[in-house]
Amino acid sequence: MTDADLPFMRQVYASTRQDEMAMTGWPQSKIDEFLAMQFMAQHQHYQQYYPQASFDVIVWAGQPVGRLYVDRTFADIRIVDIALLPPYRGKGIGGYLLEQLLSEARDQGRALAIHVEKNNPAMSLYKRLGFVKTEDKGVYDFMERPPQPLEEYSE
Repeated sequence: MTDADLPFMRQVYASTRQDEMAMTGWPQSKIDEFLAMQFMAQHQHYQQYYPQASFDVIVWAGQPVGRLYVDRTFADIRIVDIALLPPYRGKGIGGYLLEQLLSEARDQGRALAIHVEKNNPAMSLYKRLGFVKTEDKGVYDFMERPPQPLEEYSE
């Protein structure tokens, strides 16, 4: 990701918040302004607290379709954020990326971790892939897929 990708990344972020914003009754212009502000605050937070993370545009069939932010530390591989634009959700793209990260974590003997909003529709995917809740963070659950020995890895 470069600074030139920020408008697209803002669009991806906004797409993940449209349902909850629709409940505010605000006009779309106010929603857009609010979400732009929230995106920048989130972006700055991620840059500050995950300075070594990779911040990537997900490209599928030559098209930018989402974002994947990953922080690789000694302790674990942390998915900071993964999000796809609505037309690309439920098509196996996220599952494919998670499988790649699970393979990387397995090969390195590390856990794969993520904070997941409790009402996130992808929660069932994370559970199916072996993630378990290790901590309740209020709105979020902190979930981990523990390190898997090669002989136990079945994904």
